[in-house]
Amino acid sequence: MNLIEIPLLTDENIDPEVVVRLRLEGFDVSDVLEDGLMGTEDEQLLELAHSQGRAILTHDSDFGTLVIAAGKPFTGIIYLKPGHIQTMFTLQSITALLEKVEEVFPPFIVVVHHGHSGIRIRYRQK
Repeated sequence: MNLIEIPLLTDENIDPEVVVRLRLEGFDVSDVLEDGLMGTEDEQLLELAHSQGRAILTHDSDFGTLVIAAGKPFTGIIYLKPGHIQTMFTLQSITALLEKVEEVFPPFIVVVHHGHSGIRIRYRQK
């Protein structure tokens, strides 16, 4: 499945401008802030996203812990690190992801690490 075909649930730590840009790129995005879910426990967000067939886009490593250590069911997790950086930094990470990972097969985890030496992407199909 093409990555752009995967519906997303953006965590509250994803800047609203990123949400707008993703929609302009053709992504189906449900946003925690817009949906009034701010402060919702990560486990509940994971369940909601999975019930809707959405991957979670986040700067929070806790979702990976829930699916790997606790074995919670999920559709996908896209973990952008480091988090809480300027919008353009996050958008560069997403652009690199789209260029390097075209197809995904749920359930999946993608880690995009944007560091001093460039952008590294790890893809894991569960």
